Amino acid sequence: MSTGIEVELKYLARSDAPLAFLATTEQLGSARLGPPAVVDELDSYLDTPDLRLAAARWACRLRTRSDRTILSLKGPARHAPGDVAHRRPELEGPADAALSGHRASELPASAARDLLVELSGDEPLVERLALAQRRTERQAEGGLDGAGVARGVLTLDEVSVLHREREVGRLRVVELELDLPSGGGERFVTEMAAAFSALPDLEPDPLSKLEHALAMLRAIEP
Repeated sequence: MSTGIEVELKYLARSDAPLAFLATTEQLGSARLGPPAVVDELDSYLDTPDLRLAAARWACRLRTRSDRTILSLKGPARHAPGDVAHRRPELEGPADAALSGHRASELPASAARDLLVELSGDEPLVERLALAQRRTERQAEGGLDGAGVARGVLTLDEVSVLHREREVGRLRVVELELDLPSGGGERFVTEMAAAFSALPDLEPDPLSKLEHALAMLRAIEP
């Protein structure tokens, strides 16, 4: 469980080709890629009935993989001029997959639970939508000029957007979540962004998956 600033490169794929390539290539830019692992997971996004978290520009996600569920709170994205990465505060803690209809104070103790209580006013939480994902994960590692090693997780996601258990749209998403040494790694971020940009049918994505999903939902239920 963690708290800190999430740093990601995010892309939308317009076809299956970028995902197929990134699932098999051994190298991307200056990064070496580890063997792929394919997992299924379900992301449930919660808010109060009066959307207090959305008003504060925070998102509450329950991610269930196998028999484990993690609570993630993600704050507003921060974009410095010229920065190609998405940066936003993130807190994580343990959770129960059946949180919808319950209050944040019922969760196990964690910093994420405490912030969720504050943001929600401890009002009951309800599911806004869910994302069913088939995810391919690969470890990424690249050397830095005299500044150690940059590591990350490359994820290739085939996403089904669900509202009340009905599919309302699909997404193909490529993300590289980065773990950079303190005070270094910006050149590595730029190099990796250039490597992604050279791939056909892949475009930088300024939005989160939740924002894409909500736009799909508004298109069918204004």
